[in-house]
Amino acid sequence: MIKVRFGIIGTGRISDWVLKGAVLDPRFEAASVCSRSRENAESFAAGHGIPKIFTDVEEMASDPEIDAIYIGTPNHTHHDLAIRCMSHGKHVMCEKPLASNAIEVEEMIAAAKSNNVLLMEAMISTLSPNFRMVQNRLKTLGTVRNYSGVFCQYSSKYGLLKRILAGEDHSPVPSSFNPDRSGGALMDIGIYPIYPMVTLFGQPKSVKADVLTIGVPTSQGTSPIDLQGSVLFEYDGMTANAVYSKIADSRLRTEISCEGGILSLDQIHITRQVEFIPHGAPTSGRSNGPLKEDITVPCDPDEYLCEFKEFIDVLENGRLESENNSLGNSLAVAEVMDEIRRQAGVVFPSDRY
Repeated sequence: MIKVRFGIIGTGRISDWVLKGAVLDPRFEAASVCSRSRENAESFAAGHGIPKIFTDVEEMASDPEIDAIYIGTPNHTHHDLAIRCMSHGKHVMCEKPLASNAIEVEEMIAAAKSNNVLLMEAMISTLSPNFRMVQNRLKTLGTVRNYSGVFCQYSSKYGLLKRILAGEDHSPVPSSFNPDRSGGALMDIGIYPIYPMVTLFGQPKSVKADVLTIGVPTSQGTSPIDLQGSVLFEYDGMTANAVYSKIADSRLRTEISCEGGILSLDQIHITRQVEFIPHGAPTSGRSNGPLKEDITVPCDPDEYLCEFKEFIDVLENGRLESENNSLGNSLAVAEVMDEIRRQAGVVFPSDRY
């Protein structure tokens, strides 16, 4: 059994969450943590039993006692941090979205290949046990005719944003709604229904986006950021759509409709329950329609374990690319999201079109 010594960049909530899953893999070791604030690094290290702290990324990346680095910082920092780490020969697992745009993703992929290291986007949707089961079950259900992915979650930061826009609060715009930090509903949660779609069906032929935006204060004055969106995708022989929001909740399930029946997922970001609905009698009139079957498989003891298990499996098998969270999938998703933002008029400082 191999042991992979990880350095953790970022001491925010997401790093805390993923580590609780990572430590359940006996091959994982949290060797160090890096934060711009020594106080934050020391507090995080103490809370997770991490022996070494850094306040400089270059020092961490050059440490010979670190094999891989997890990046859990704001979106706009991913590209620079990942390339700096890979240039020192470190494998990198980077939080979603992998970068701010497709050009940055391309540069990160080039760095991974030139340094012969593994780069993987930490996209939980496509690595969970129930998604993998759905992926295999689709092979038995004939032609897919429709994919409908939904993730709407009212943001805890939306109230603050509204107070800022009303002039009642002078705090900085939260990262998740800040164009300067490559934020917005699409980058934060819209990616969750889009990445599985691309993983299952490839890159769509065209994209048509209906996006709600609002102007927020940025370094460039006032710039639009997206709050929610509904997107139609064109594929040969099937239709697809994604609905996402940070200003409203939804309990709609994600569905994949095939000629052999329907796969219904309770939620697409972390699928915990799946139903199969076969063909049956029409639901009109006196019929109750076909009976649904619960085909859920057991979940991992922690929902974030699957990301680190996949990453370490890839290394242990002598490969440098995940199959589901492949470099090609990450690039295709970034290109799709670039097009959605282009149609919505949402521009980030790092965009280079």
